Formats: sequence, C-alpha cells, structure tokens
Amino acid sequence: MIFNSLPFLVFVAIFIPLYFALKGRARLLLALAGSYLFYGWWDWRFLSLIAISTLVDFWVGAAVYKEQDEKRRKRLLLLSMVVNLGFLGFFKYFDFFIASFVELLQSFGLQPSVSTLGIILPVGISFYTFQSMSYTIDIYRRKLEPEHDLVKFATFVAFWPQLVAGPIVRASDFLPQFRSDHPFEWDRFTKGSAQVLWGFFKKVAIADSLAPIVDQCFSDPMSFGSVNLYIAVFFYSFQIYCDFSGYSDIAIGFARMLGFDFPANFRTPYFSKNFSEFWTRWHISLSSWLRDYLYIPLGGNRHGTAKTYRNLMLTMLLGGLWHGANWTFVFWGWLHGMYLVVQRLFSNVWTGTMRTLRAPGWLNAGLSILLVYLFTNLAWVFFRSPDFATAAAVLQNMASLEGFTVAQIMNKFLVAKGVLLIGFLLLVEISDFRFNYSQLVVRQPVFRLASFAVLLWLIAFFGTFNSNAFIYFQF
Repeated sequence: MIFNSLPFLVFVAIFIPLYFALKGRARLLLALAGSYLFYGWWDWRFLSLIAISTLVDFWVGAAVYKEQDEKRRKRLLLLSMVVNLGFLGFFKYFDFFIASFVELLQSFGLQPSVSTLGIILPVGISFYTFQSMSYTIDIYRRKLEPEHDLVKFATFVAFWPQLVAGPIVRASDFLPQFRSDHPFEWDRFTKGSAQVLWGFFKKVAIADSLAPIVDQCFSDPMSFGSVNLYIAVFFYSFQIYCDFSGYSDIAIGFARMLGFDFPANFRTPYFSKNFSEFWTRWHISLSSWLRDYLYIPLGGNRHGTAKTYRNLMLTMLLGGLWHGANWTFVFWGWLHGMYLVVQRLFSNVWTGTMRTLRAPGWLNAGLSILLVYLFTNLAWVFFRSPDFATAAAVLQNMASLEGFTVAQIMNKFLVAKGVLLIGFLLLVEISDFRFNYSQLVVRQPVFRLASFAVLLWLIAFFGTFNSNAFIYFQF
C-alpha cells in the first residue's frame, strides 16, 4: 500500500477513528494489525520475514541483556545479525552478486552455467532490518533495556507510517512512547496534517511532475541534446529530494497525528556548505545509523588520518550498497566518500584562500553551497543511471554542449512547470531558513489554515495522480 493511492486513503479513514476509539491493549493490537495489513497489501507472503526478524530480535534482546558471559553475548548478537543481514543479503543482493560473478567469468572467456533466481525484493526490507538490528545492538552495548511486551516490540518494528521507507527510528526513541495511550489532541492532529499535506505536495506535485523529463532523458541520453540533459539532472536532484523527503514528511506527520514523535529526516540539504554538513541534513536517520553502528565502531577519526579516511570510505561504500544492488550505487557511495576525504584535505586551503581574498561571508557561503550542490548532482547521475554506460552517455553529452539552445528544450510546458514548482519549494525553504516560517504555521492557527488551503489548491492544480511509487521503495 502506498500513500498516494486510493486504498491508503480508505485505510486511513478507517484506521484513525478506530485508533482513538480504542485504548490500551486493544489500540496496540489495532496498530499492529493495521501495520501488517498496510505491508501485506503489497504481498502478504513477505510478512513472514518481518515476523521472523521480530521474533528473533525480541528473543535475542532479552537473552543478551540477561547473559553475563561476553562470548555468549557476542554469539547471540551474531545470531541476530546473521538472520537480519541474511534475509537482506539473500533477497536484495543474491542475484546481483551472482550476475556480477557471471560477468566476471565471461570477461575471461568462460561461459558458466550459473543463473540468477529472479528474486523479488521485499519493499522496505532495508529500513525495518536496520531498525530492528539497532535494538539488539543497543542492548548488547548496555544502552537499552529489552522490551518485555512482544506486541509492543512487533509494533515498533512494523509501525505502518515509516515501515517501508523510513525514517529509521531507534528503539530508544520509539519504544518508550508506547508506555501510555496518546489521547486525541487537536493541536497535534492539525500540525501532523500540515506536515502530511506538505509531504503530499512535494511528492505528487513536484516529484511526479519532474519525473517524465528525467525518465525520458535517462532512458536514452544519446537522443537528447546537452540542454535537456542538464535540465534532467537538475530536475532529478529535486525529484529524489521531494520524493523521499515527501515520504518522510507524510510518515512523520501521520505519526504525530497518532501521538508519536519521529525525528526529522531532512533539513534543507541543498543549502549545505560542505559534505559533512550535507550528511547531517540528508536522510538523517540513515546517515546517523551508519555513523553510530559502522563508522564509530570502525574507529571513526580516533586512530589517525589514514584510518579516518579508510573508515569514511568504507562507510560510504556500504551506504551506497545499502541503496541498491547495482555497482552504480556503490560508485555513488565511493564518490561521496571521496568528497568527504577531499574536504578534510583541502578545507584549510579553501578557508585560507577566502581570507586572503577577503571574500565577504555571504560570497564564501554561496560558493560553498553551489560547489556542494554541483558535485552532489554529479553523483546523482550515477545514482539515477541503471548502468555505467548510461551515466557515461549523460556526462559525455552534457560536456559536449551540443544542442545547448533554448530551441532544443523538449516539452517546454513541463520544463516551465518544473522550474516554477522548484522555485516555489526553494522560496518556502529559504523563508523557513531565514524566518522560521514553519514554526509560525505551527503556532498560529490562522497561518496553519491558510497553509492548508494553499497546499490543497497546489496539490489539486499541479498534482500528478497516477499512484507513482516512491523512489525509495526499491531500497
């Protein structure tokens, strides 16, 4: 079930009134049943994967907490990781590595008889796997006590707003919120509704309006002039941002309506002045997960420069692989790892140059934001491309500047619509950045009502209502 579909609207219209009509155990059971229905609507067979991960981590968490012998505690943690990463590895990466192995052998002139299995990727497996694993790891680290109520823990793992595309919510933040019923609060409901509407606007009005241009250009880049490819890459940077941050806004908004508080997953990432800052603003729940459960355990920046660079590269490479079973995702992660390394190498040079030139602060900030955005776009070319040949064709045609004229722009209406919507998005984000506009909407009912009316009109006027799946469903 996806947010921008008729079945979901029916689901929400039934679920929310029932949720607040019930209390205690009945409400908790409804939340769990609703979450399983939400996920099972896509393919009920994969509910077994969530159920197995839930049962294993529930048992392992309790056992690790009670166990005093360090070797046994490590074995129990290893069991949890083997089960969770085993499911993730088989369903997401088995066919990928088999195909890569076959291609490698074929490059040496061999013709192996090995074939892929055509495995279907379960929606959201990367998200709920990481969420469930963080629970057992935190208990192993003595940072969290185990949950003794299986229904509460199962609801934590499968909670429908953020089940299939995040944000990845830590057990230490989420599980304590199940300790009491959350009565209906009109203020929370309206604030959550405002965030839901903003998320829907970013998805159906902006992301889905930009998608046709992006899809056409990346499907056959050699058929389009450089001006169209520049537009497509520019549009894709905002398509993926609005698509994914739109989902996060909808998920966080619905959770708020139901009485739960989720952390922000995006904070105007394209206004970042360096790549370290970018990764504190983009997909925050994943980047912080990778920092706390991979980068820091590897040693972080505590063991010298060379090992810091190694840890950065490993973290970003695995972060790239997390996004999908394709070498282009790995290369995307490698690029961002290199960006972070180069930033550490030359940040002092940049700062010194700006001081020597006596560049004003606004110019320094503006150039920094522009450079980060341009290099992020370069990486997005590989992220969006199905293979390296497509990425090379896109970059080659962009570099050639052939057909770089206004007359060559295809479907000028869609391009103008996209630019207009991106301009509105940037205007809102800059206003929020400078004047904290979102807090004004939250505090003042009049502004909240006005924002509701504007967003509903924009969604109705600019929205693309064809139930396009969210991009991050494939991850």
